[in-house]
Amino acid sequence: MLERLTEVFCEVDDFCQAFEAQWKAYLLGSGSAPRGPTPGLSVSEIITLLLVLHSSRFKYLKNFYQDVALPMLRPCFPGMPCYEQFVTVQKRAFVPLMFFLLSRMGKQTGIYYIDSTSLPVCDNHRIHRHKTFAGLAERGKTSMGWFFGFKLHLVFNHLNQIVACKLTPGQVHDTQPVPQLTKKLLGKLFGDKGYIGTRLAQELLRRGLTLFTRIRKNMKALPLAMPDKLLLNARNMAETIIGSIKEFSSLNLPRHRLPLNAFLHILAAITAYQINPIKPRFKFPPTSPLAIPA
Repeated sequence: MLERLTEVFCEVDDFCQAFEAQWKAYLLGSGSAPRGPTPGLSVSEIITLLLVLHSSRFKYLKNFYQDVALPMLRPCFPGMPCYEQFVTVQKRAFVPLMFFLLSRMGKQTGIYYIDSTSLPVCDNHRIHRHKTFAGLAERGKTSMGWFFGFKLHLVFNHLNQIVACKLTPGQVHDTQPVPQLTKKLLGKLFGDKGYIGTRLAQELLRRGLTLFTRIRKNMKALPLAMPDKLLLNARNMAETIIGSIKEFSSLNLPRHRLPLNAFLHILAAITAYQINPIKPRFKFPPTSPLAIPA
């Protein structure tokens, strides 16, 4: 994203200027005066630095900020503070970044894929000593085993864009957030075996969304049309996208000392992918039954 630094900053800054003007109009008051030194970075500059971090393959904010941001990006951001001060002021970007992500959500195309991933906050041996996310994180289980933390649920369209997302405690079953995540979606939804459920499928079907999943060994297979079978086979792309987000971003929640900063970096990681999503491997020809009308 460094080669697009100016482009990304201009896009973020244009949004922040429009957003802050409307946001301040709804505030009840200016609040107490901020303590400490005046931050040298604007909100749009903080967001831009976070987006660059979460597309850089750096796993830790400290390494990125001290080894890349300070020596290389200071000419672009002359007001950059030290690392400790940046950690303190970055929380100012939480609300604007959340609305910026909402403004960048993907198109509703009629074909969607859903999946979830675990975000552990500590090693399983340290669960009883963990304090940072106490009362927020919970024990959960995935195909990779038990963990203590959160689950990130994502819905993608066939263009590999994120359409909806939700963060839940680790013990929440994959099927529970589906109705809320897909309440505005119509068409077809493809998921793995974790989304099998007759009640869920019937509820979505009444709203105009057909759920397709793979079946377990003790289940009888239902006949599928060839287009639906091909789309179901392409469901692994959701796992590829989640793997890409985790590979390029700094989603190391155990390193955070404040939940707000951890949630901010989850937002930044999702937004960084949304700005530069993985391009589809192929496009459906207009005459194909898989093609989506414009």
